[in-house]
Parts: sequence; structure tokens; C-alpha cells
Amino acid sequence: MPISQTNITTGGVEQIDGFSLIDRYRIVRETRDGRMLDLEVTLSDWVFNAIAGDDVLTLNRRYFQLRKPLERRLYELARKQCGTQPEWKCGLEKLQGRTGSTSSDKEFRRLVKAICKADEEHNHMPDYAFRLEADILTVTPKREFLDTYAAKPQQDRLTGGYILPLSPDTLERARELAPTWDIKVLVGEWRTYAARQKEPPKNPDAAFLGFCKIWFKKRGRNGW
Repeated sequence: MPISQTNITTGGVEQIDGFSLIDRYRIVRETRDGRMLDLEVTLSDWVFNAIAGDDVLTLNRRYFQLRKPLERRLYELARKQCGTQPEWKCGLEKLQGRTGSTSSDKEFRRLVKAICKADEEHNHMPDYAFRLEADILTVTPKREFLDTYAAKPQQDRLTGGYILPLSPDTLERARELAPTWDIKVLVGEWRTYAARQKEPPKNPDAAFLGFCKIWFKKRGRNGW
């Protein structure tokens, strides 16, 4: 199984970890015709903890109906970068690098423009609307996405609390407010704290940043 690698630098010390999404798998085949009878997959601890801690993004089922690879990649970027924010903008040159497209600038612009036009006419892109103006792609959450995800916090089946979404920009800001602290630890502590309250916060991003300020003030730099 392929091994991925990540590096984290904290306090001038770089730590390199290798991991795999799958710890092990087992396939049972019928000997005569090779037909598969059973498939057993054991996820790695890293993947399981990420799912349990709500550190993975969900994908709309309609994502798997998108036929073009670029449509899927644009949705993935929108899901990660925009989230539940009012909008996310990205220039075509930077967008092309993020999508990994090897098309010429002219062809890439044509492809993105065609996807945006199709979405305006047929509303085929899930969760987000895509608009291209002056070589700037603007992504905004669609109303049905906000109604089912952002406006109403979902119930966490693991803890009984609420799954409170946080934008990527908020997580980056949190790293500045509480340097040396593992951001996943802070998110977990905050969600545990929020679950004890009578009602979920109206603005999860602002509430989380306030929590980080107080946390770092009380506990200092002992984040690892």
C-alpha cells in the first residue's frame, strides 16, 4: 500500500511522519472463477481519528455524477477553500496550478468558462455556484447547501454534540493566536466545550478564535 508523508515544523524542530490510509485489507475469492466473496478493509488509526474528530470533509453525492475531472476538482477546491463562507475568489493562473491542469492558459479559461455557463443554465454543480469574470473565479455556496449544512448544525453521532464547521481561514488564524499548539487538539477541546453549552454558537468561527485566545493565555506555549 502506498505510504504518504507529511512534515510539521514546530519550535525549529521538523518532524516527518509516514502514513497510509489503509492499515490492511483482505479479499476472499471463490477459487474456481475468481469471483470475490468478501472484502475486509481496516482503516489506519490516522484516518479513523480524523473521521471521529470531524477533520474530514463530506462530499455531496452528486459529486460522483460529475463527468469531467475538472468539474470534480473545482468542487473539491470549493468544498475546502470556501466551505460555508459567503464566497471564495481565485485567479485563473493560481486556479490552474491548484487543479494541476496541463492545458494552455487559453484552453483552461475556455474549460472553466464552459463549466460556469453550464452551471448557470442547468445548476449541475453540487453545493456551490461558479462564476467567471475578468479571469477571476468566484465561488459561492448555494442556498440548499447553506440550509442543510451551515444554517443548522448537524448532530454528531459519535459524541451526541454538534458538528460545528470551521473555515480554512479560521484555522489559519487560530494557528497565529495559539502558536505551538496542535490545531486538532484545539478544535477537539473547543467542540467538547461547545457541546456542553445549551445552544451551539451562532458564529462558530468567531467563537473558536475567542476560545483559542483564552486557551493560549491560560496554558501558554506548552502545545506539544
